[in-house]
Amino acid sequence: MNTLPKKPVELLSPAGDLERLESALLFGADAVYLAGQEFGMRTAPSNFDYDQLQHAVMMAHKNGTAVYVTCNTLPRNDELEHLPEFLQHIEQIGADAVIVADLGVLQMAKRYAPKLDVHISTQAGIVNHAAANAFYELGAKRVVLARELSLDEIAGIRAKIPADLELEAFVHGAMCVSFSGRCLLSAYLNQRDANRGDCSQPCRWEYSLVEKKRPGQYMDLYEEPSGTYVLNSRDLCMIGHIPELVCAGVSSLKIEGRAKSAYYVAVVTNAYRNAIDAFLQHPESPMPAWISEEVHKISHREYSTGFYLGGEPGQVLDNGGYIREYEVAAVCEDYRDGILTVSQRNRFFEGDVLDVLEAGKPPYCIPVGSMTDAEGNPISAAPHATMLVKIPCSQPVKKGAVLRKPVSN
Repeated sequence: MNTLPKKPVELLSPAGDLERLESALLFGADAVYLAGQEFGMRTAPSNFDYDQLQHAVMMAHKNGTAVYVTCNTLPRNDELEHLPEFLQHIEQIGADAVIVADLGVLQMAKRYAPKLDVHISTQAGIVNHAAANAFYELGAKRVVLARELSLDEIAGIRAKIPADLELEAFVHGAMCVSFSGRCLLSAYLNQRDANRGDCSQPCRWEYSLVEKKRPGQYMDLYEEPSGTYVLNSRDLCMIGHIPELVCAGVSSLKIEGRAKSAYYVAVVTNAYRNAIDAFLQHPESPMPAWISEEVHKISHREYSTGFYLGGEPGQVLDNGGYIREYEVAAVCEDYRDGILTVSQRNRFFEGDVLDVLEAGKPPYCIPVGSMTDAEGNPISAAPHATMLVKIPCSQPVKKGAVLRKPVSN
């Protein structure tokens, strides 16, 4: 029997830039996590400067969405001098919490931004109730659990910590082959420190073995006969296990992916939003099938349930790339008088059938019977990026909806 939580379950989505933030807000995130130009664990996305951070907080709060700012790198001595100003700024603009991993940064957050809630990052590697309680006593409101825990272990932690200490756990996205993201591989191989947000993902590379006295002779490494990607972990997907996560005591379900696309944020946020809502509204009913189908419409590696159900995620052994079954064709800009206006993202043609992702409802299809350019000239294809295209459509489509099509293999 599924037990409903006493407090609302939070859906926490990534926002690597303004476009991804807008996707998270539109498709139902309760909270977002994002970074400034410093101290965040992802340097690949553009992130937010001081003014953009303030704008992001205003946008999110207007939508009723909380904002957590990442400050979870392991900074060196020379980086610490900039930290007080950064902490004071994010408190001043009204961010809801700061995410930290380093004990010194935690202490500085309490000193320079005392009104900010503090969340402890997964980088801290919390795997037991003693560690969770220690951070609580230091002023943490929430701990982000290590990714290596099982559901039973999470329930054991929940049973031995204060009721007001929140537990956050990753439910979807890339898995790191190292312990809770603390990896040295990137720093060793090309001097990019993963613990300061600059990982080059060498765990995704293909490796061979070279014997010292036989330079140039490469011998394949085989974990199994199918390949040589021995460090390439599968992606995490817990879309089918929301009840178990909630019953284990997880307060916030976190989607990985600040470096992923706005489309990824939209699809995964929408899927988990609907999965959570379906569970809360009908706890004894199975999740609608279309929700689990949605997470296969983004680029992803083979899915696993991580460590939650016992065992380990395993590796994708035969390639370092992604499974890609759908691509974005266009984004809805307007609908009126039976005409859908979209902004093109990938080429599509007259006669295509496009799959529509609209916030809060199952996907549906519309045929492209005919179309014109922005000036009303008939066209048979939409080949140019961001060009405006008008399509006769009997069904109203909301602004921001994503139109997509299967990828031809």
